[in-house]
Amino acid sequence: MLTRLIKILLALASLLYTVYLFSVAQTGAAIGLIFVTIILTLTTLRSMRMVMAFVNLRQQKLPEARKWLLRIKQNQLWPRQRGYYNFLMGSLSMEENMNVAEKFLKEAVRLGLRQPHDEAAAKLNLAVVASTKRRTKEAMMLLKECRRLDSKGVLTKDIVMVENAIKGGGARTTSGGRGGAPSSARQARRAKK
Repeated sequence: MLTRLIKILLALASLLYTVYLFSVAQTGAAIGLIFVTIILTLTTLRSMRMVMAFVNLRQQKLPEARKWLLRIKQNQLWPRQRGYYNFLMGSLSMEENMNVAEKFLKEAVRLGLRQPHDEAAAKLNLAVVASTKRRTKEAMMLLKECRRLDSKGVLTKDIVMVENAIKGGGARTTSGGRGGAPSSARQARRAKK
């Protein structure tokens, strides 16, 4: 909280000094200070570590994205940024631990995400978690909300894929064969009986 306050004060002081430089006709220095003011304002509004995590996530560098996210302290983020932090942590946790992922994703939805398609993606991930836990009614309800939120059709293929997996007997998991389709060896043993 203190670092955020310091950043805000520095950006405000830089802005005021820029206006002063323009008023005394030192436009060269004022133009240079405009860039400093913009940088200070952007670092105040955006967590640069969060931006780096997004960049690494887009490049499919999941371990690096996790490192950047683990460097962030949630109490230093704005409330909407906390939502995106939880969304990213939940998305990264889905492969390892569904319970942790569900906790992060529910917190992200509770805090709110700026874009409707981001909220739709969070609810889609929650639907996947619910389907792996055999809560099909909840998963179908979440998918219906995803369709409503995804007005641009960005997640249409993913929604259909998850819906087909739920209708086909639940989403497949990688947790030692639990909850997914039986392996072919198990089917062969049952067929012999």
